[in-house]
Amino acid sequence: MKAALIRGLRAPALVLAAAVLAVLSVCAPSAQAATDVGTVAEALRNNPVYVDPAASDVLPSGAADDLAKKIKDADKPVFVAVLPTDFPTANLFQNLRTDTGITGLYGIRLGDRFDARADSSVLPRDAVQNLVTSVQGQDATTQLNDFVDRAVRNMGGSAPASWGDTGEDVSPGALIGVGAVIVAGGTGAYVIARRNRRRREEEQRAALDKLRVVVDEDITAFGEELDRLDFHPAEPGADDAMRTDYERALDAYEKAKSLMAAAQHPEEVRGVTRALEDGRFALSQLAARREGRPLPERRAPCFFDPRHGPSVTEMVWAPQEGAEREVPVCAADAARLKDGAEPMVRTVETETGRRPYWEAGPAYGPWAGGYFGGGLLPGLLVGTMLGNLMSSHAYAANYGSGYGDFGAGAGYGGGEVSGADFESGDFGGDFGSGFGDGGGFGGGGDFGGGF
Repeated sequence: MKAALIRGLRAPALVLAAAVLAVLSVCAPSAQAATDVGTVAEALRNNPVYVDPAASDVLPSGAADDLAKKIKDADKPVFVAVLPTDFPTANLFQNLRTDTGITGLYGIRLGDRFDARADSSVLPRDAVQNLVTSVQGQDATTQLNDFVDRAVRNMGGSAPASWGDTGEDVSPGALIGVGAVIVAGGTGAYVIARRNRRRREEEQRAALDKLRVVVDEDITAFGEELDRLDFHPAEPGADDAMRTDYERALDAYEKAKSLMAAAQHPEEVRGVTRALEDGRFALSQLAARREGRPLPERRAPCFFDPRHGPSVTEMVWAPQEGAEREVPVCAADAARLKDGAEPMVRTVETETGRRPYWEAGPAYGPWAGGYFGGGLLPGLLVGTMLGNLMSSHAYAANYGSGYGDFGAGAGYGGGEVSGADFESGDFGGDFGSGFGDGGGFGGGGDFGGGF
């Protein structure tokens, strides 16, 4: 019936119908009680607020609807579940995050107690603790609204796309009735949320387009190195170790090309540059074997331009108007610095002309992160434009975290579907542990340490 009605609407009304269905995802009640975490997760994938029927006296349906609308209007990935006191609590947050599969901030009111966890790419753990502590001791309606109000002002990311869909059947009368409400109140919030999501997607596409130019240059340069190598696996003197190095370099080249061809988001570039860094190290090992030299140790690429290959030493250097720090450099740049000359710096296009990559836009963070992972990157970039950008959780929400010590995370922005690919430490710990007067789960996850 609903489908027939929608097909009968004229084109301008289709927008209204879509908005109606989005609003109805807030209004539609749950049909049955949650018996396990999977049921709660399924509900949260379609609606930001879930109230178990057994806990309906804790948060009335009207208050739940208003809270869900507030979260959707803010376009932030906040998930709220209100559960009965006897709901199973062992590994509750980790299991809920795994089953929901969406990067975000998860708050749970369990009986009269409240706690929350979040992917650190959306909100750092200390910030989550502060938020939880600040709302303890309140009734459920006040507590959850205060929690959401404060969270959306500080967190990154966007609402998941799945909230815009509803699988509920809607009668024509309900559709028309809610449509009248929307016409009276306006569809502005819904439209703005969608517009914000589209803008973020457009920004990421533009960032990825900028990165493609730089990464294609890197891939081409590495391919040229392979061509100049003049190595044949069957040449006199070649042994299995040399052939293994060569195959590893070829595999890295092919992997970098395929990863870049498949990339849809800026954070995915990290895997491309990581592959190139691994391939160049394989070539340095092959060169040492062919020349009878000791095998080189694994070192970071040259900071000034990773295309220069693995570094050979560290040199003290300072960016313009910045503090001195030690950076890994290749032999050629080390010689230039010793002679008082400028190193050969990798520059990229910006709105103000070509600039060093560390003074360019935030999209170059994943590019640098693949080359300088393992905790090295923060010390190299501190005090630079890129370093300042990458140290914020707003950056992590838009471009992915996990680049050295700038933040933990799997590189997914808030509201993105990561499935079980997330940092489990962000969702570990007993419910309520260390958060004000909220109590805690103790003894292997039992609520209240023995309740």
